[in-house]
Amino acid sequence: MKRKAEDEPTEEPLRKKPSRGLNGSSHFRDGLLQQAGEYHDQYLTSEPYQHGIIQNLLDPQLLRKVRTEIQDNLSFTPKETDIYKIHQSGDLANLDGLEDSSLKRLPSLLTLRDALYSPAFRDFLSTVTGSGPLSGKKTDMAINVYMPGCHLLCHDDVIGSRRVSYILYLTDPDQPWKPEWGGALRLYPTIVHQDKDGKEIKVPSPDHSVSMPPAFNQLSFFAVQPGESFHDVEEVYARQKGSKEANDEGDEARVRMAISGWYHIPQQGEDGFVEGLEESLAERSSLQQLQGSGDQYDKPLPAVRQYDNNGSRQEEEEITGGPDEDLLTEEDLEFLLKYMAPSYLTPDTLESVSATFGDECSICLEKFLSSKFSTSLKANIEKQESEALPSTSEEIEKAGPWGVARPPHKHRFLYQQTPGAECVGDSVDSPIQDLLGNLLPSQAFRKWLQLATGLTLSSHDFLARRFRRGKDYTLATGYTGDESQLEIILSITPSSRWSGDEDPVVKEDASDATQAEASAESKDKEPAKDQVPEAEEGKDTEPSKDQLPGTEDAGFGGYIAYMASDDADDASSNNGSNDGVEVPPDLSTGGRASKPSTQKPKPKSNKADPAVYQAATDEEDDGVLFSMQPSWNTLGLVLRDKGVMRFTKYVSCKARGDRWDVLGECGVIFGDDGADGNDGDDGASTVGGDKEEEDEDEEQPAFSQQQSGLSFGHEDSETEIESLQSD
Repeated sequence: MKRKAEDEPTEEPLRKKPSRGLNGSSHFRDGLLQQAGEYHDQYLTSEPYQHGIIQNLLDPQLLRKVRTEIQDNLSFTPKETDIYKIHQSGDLANLDGLEDSSLKRLPSLLTLRDALYSPAFRDFLSTVTGSGPLSGKKTDMAINVYMPGCHLLCHDDVIGSRRVSYILYLTDPDQPWKPEWGGALRLYPTIVHQDKDGKEIKVPSPDHSVSMPPAFNQLSFFAVQPGESFHDVEEVYARQKGSKEANDEGDEARVRMAISGWYHIPQQGEDGFVEGLEESLAERSSLQQLQGSGDQYDKPLPAVRQYDNNGSRQEEEEITGGPDEDLLTEEDLEFLLKYMAPSYLTPDTLESVSATFGDECSICLEKFLSSKFSTSLKANIEKQESEALPSTSEEIEKAGPWGVARPPHKHRFLYQQTPGAECVGDSVDSPIQDLLGNLLPSQAFRKWLQLATGLTLSSHDFLARRFRRGKDYTLATGYTGDESQLEIILSITPSSRWSGDEDPVVKEDASDATQAEASAESKDKEPAKDQVPEAEEGKDTEPSKDQLPGTEDAGFGGYIAYMASDDADDASSNNGSNDGVEVPPDLSTGGRASKPSTQKPKPKSNKADPAVYQAATDEEDDGVLFSMQPSWNTLGLVLRDKGVMRFTKYVSCKARGDRWDVLGECGVIFGDDGADGNDGDDGASTVGGDKEEEDEDEEQPAFSQQQSGLSFGHEDSETEIESLQSD
């Protein structure tokens, strides 16, 4: 090969890169840049925090060309985490790095970017917001497309050096967007509290107060303010089945296309640059999250209660539990049969459940509640769903008995907690309160849980939850306890309303363990696979109509997921998701069965920008440790380790019903060597913890029949159960 001479001139590029130093004012509406004072006055008086809206920002012909270039030349990647579901382009700041042949296809898009970050417009926006100088060197923008089902949940945009957030809408100029289609930018007011030291703490309300629907050529913007600039993007709603809209409009018309991004503080070499300011802002933001998170004003607050031991409350003394105390007595069985399917009370079934839980540290049990009780519970839930709820959180709480979980940058759902002693027994008002006040906190159910898991339980905290369609969710947070805890998820979502599937035909009053054993054995089966075709390796794809959210095969959300995290310290933060926890496609669409995963965690950073999406490669696992889709009458048990993330995905407005469940968190007593309180235990693996491989020929499962002490206090317990049931 001939070596190139060092003094040989290099070839000049075919075109000059556009300069962001150009004025750019010719592309904006005539006279707009001279109206900064007028817009500033409007900005100062806006509520719930300062924000602005500019209609007809740019030359409409330029934006029409931009739309055409986007539709003809760009592809979008479906992206979903616990906090959002969107289709997104690459970072438009990288346009300068494209090849000439590619850049020639996007001249209008490049012109638009340079106009938005031109000195003239940056000065205009700085004057309007009073934010100070804005960087023209650091651009930060992407094209987001929201189809039916897409959404972005509540957050404040505080990351790094961001100073002003903006959205420029590129919706169809010939088909005006209708507010009833959703997709609005919604702003949340904050409630000011004073802590014991007199320091003001701002907590966002669970209800938004301002809603700004999209409109072609409309710019919405606000200054990024830690702990104050809370906002979300309303779900884009799918057209209702059978509805007819003018001009045969369907979901194809409901494409919320927008360019969203941020203006940053000046970078080194720019006017207004301050040495160390970016680091100071990051430190101040982190400090505010740590010191002023306002956790004491969260709802619901934990209501941990210690289990009674021999009828007395043990507040400080450890509950160890002896062999006799672990026995299910005749009185216990009679009590449990009022609520539970009898098949789950037989020794054979409990042995199977215990062995499976010992292997997996999680299990799902179908048809858990008895036929009589579940029928009453289902009727009560369907009655509540048929009745309209008040429109605001304050009105809902006044009407009772539901509270509204908050703040919305962590979670939002309706809840009921375990009632006080005066509200238990026969005085409960509903089957849900019966579960919370009688069954779940009882000593009999504690014994059953210990037999089913091989663990010794010390405390409990139960919460009934209702996730409303188009409203509710919990964002991913990590468990912070030093010891693992047992978590109980009793899913009571009427499946006929949720998915249209009929419940499987299984006799709930069967006295044998076939039903329960089949549920336990199903853990060994492979989960259902999503049928969406895989994209070509290394290529972004534009989703087809059949793959877009809101089409017939798309999921409704509402599932609960436990995810691995590579950074326990970041995962332990209870301030809600920042960059979001990535959701695998089969989990999103409901194609994954409710079962644990053997996959290893996928490394990812919790300090990343939420606008940057990192998809799992073929060599990486998706990090899902356990998941449960909404279902009727299914009990899930999970032994959760420190740092494991848990979230409940936003319930789409398209779901056929709300998600209902009861969530329980139970403290576990472990010995000095890490084992629980049962004699002979060799230690418990956890979901998310390190689990040593065992030689099946030499060692028994973590919770075998001998270790968990399966005992009912009677030799012929199956006969006893049948007798009690007939009585």
